[in-house]
Amino acid sequence: MALGVPALPLTYVAHVLAVVASVLVVVWVVNFRGGLAWDSDNKSLIFNIHPVLIVIGLLVHGGEAIISYKAFPLKKEVKKLIHLVFHAIALILGIVGIYTAFKFHNESGIANLYSLHSWLGIGVIVLYGIQWIYGFVIFFFPGGTPDIRRASLPWHALFGLFVFVLAVGTAALGFLEKLTFLENSGLDKYGSEALLVNFTAIITILFGAFVVLSALADAPPAPAADDYEAI
Repeated sequence: MALGVPALPLTYVAHVLAVVASVLVVVWVVNFRGGLAWDSDNKSLIFNIHPVLIVIGLLVHGGEAIISYKAFPLKKEVKKLIHLVFHAIALILGIVGIYTAFKFHNESGIANLYSLHSWLGIGVIVLYGIQWIYGFVIFFFPGGTPDIRRASLPWHALFGLFVFVLAVGTAALGFLEKLTFLENSGLDKYGSEALLVNFTAIITILFGAFVVLSALADAPPAPAADDYEAI
């Protein structure tokens, strides 16, 4: 399915939204939540790593990996490598981000995996890992046969978009869950922090939407082959 519109302008919007979402989540945890720490007596600083790595790591890098085929008129081999590497970074940072949530819970005496957000989060990272391994084996190394690659490509693209949309939705649930906890602990429901968290979630959702639109739009033409003919 193609939208019949050029992808390049849509990718520009996605890039801008990615930067805004990244800045907002860092501003939130640094200015309002006290910063980040791998080890600290203040266990909330450990948790703060979680939203930063999920937004900047899993979502932004994952989204940029998806639109890498549409964002630049590069050779197919270059775009494939960018796609692979960015997804690998997203997967690794996503795993570390989820680990920090478990670390925070364990060191704070809080139960794990009791919420829909946590269940979906585990599902997302498992599906993401399966998708990356399958893509690496079939499309990169050792590589499937041309028939297998041809048959796998549309399903690989569709499943990848599904996992990405699920990740964005899970992140939105995470923002809601954390803000609800904070408001139940006395945070002003109409204060600057609450507004910032909600706005960050909205920007993240918009970023996801423009990634999907970019993926469905028409890619820029590939550059001409660097072949030389004898005069």
